[in-house]
Amino acid sequence: MIKNVKIFALLFGSFITLWGCKSEPKKNALETMEPMEQTLQANVVGNEVSYTANETEMKGYIAYDENKKGKRPGVIVVHEWWGHNDYTRERADMLAELGYVALAVDMYGDGKQAQHPEDAGKFSGMVMQNIDIAKARFDAALAVLKADPHVNTEEIAAIGYCFGGSVVLTMANMGADLDAVAAFHSGVQLPVMPNDKLKTTVLVCNGAADPFVSPESVAAYKTAMDSINANYKYIAYPDAKHAFTSKEADSLGKKFNLPLAYQKEADEKSWEELKALLDKSFEH
Repeated sequence: MIKNVKIFALLFGSFITLWGCKSEPKKNALETMEPMEQTLQANVVGNEVSYTANETEMKGYIAYDENKKGKRPGVIVVHEWWGHNDYTRERADMLAELGYVALAVDMYGDGKQAQHPEDAGKFSGMVMQNIDIAKARFDAALAVLKADPHVNTEEIAAIGYCFGGSVVLTMANMGADLDAVAAFHSGVQLPVMPNDKLKTTVLVCNGAADPFVSPESVAAYKTAMDSINANYKYIAYPDAKHAFTSKEADSLGKKFNLPLAYQKEADEKSWEELKALLDKSFEH
């Protein structure tokens, strides 16, 4: 997604100053007005990247604003259980528009995508039940992001959706060096629960009507976070179901008879929460 560059024009004007009955000569407009600073809109560039983790080829996508100067924070984006798809790349582009370098990662290998919930469950289960593999793949993606010349390696965050939310929460619980982590419509019954290795700020945005996230798991997660005095925010949006940030959720829910639904209000509010988290995490 590439935005057109807009440059504001110089504004010209002239002023006449009167002193008593004597008029000063008119000045040239260029002498009386300071030129306005040129303002450039974001011009997002997205490139596919390949990398390896334990000899498995991974296919990701990195996006940044080529009009922004200097190094900037980097953000890892982890996909839903469907795999690395256009939705993940769209979120990376949106982060690039905000001034970050975003890497949409591949957790399944070879850019593999699930076409059916059964396959999605198998792919995601293989990763989450083999936490060493998950960590190796996350760390490999992190190394790719930090190697990008536009990235400030001291300022890194990670976000994830559904399965991806569980991934980034788990990585944070395992002590990943991240400034912030955000999970959207994510399970919180994790393979590694919150413990004293967790050092980052955490945001969880879930739907209050999501049947995949049980009240018991939420209570257990909050208890674990509170026990270590974690810096976190848990939001449950009223009436929001699973996958509330994805505009494809309605059609997928109908196709596979799953309780998925897009909710515009929750989607927009959760994105604003993410923006606020990143602003605060990377403020100078």
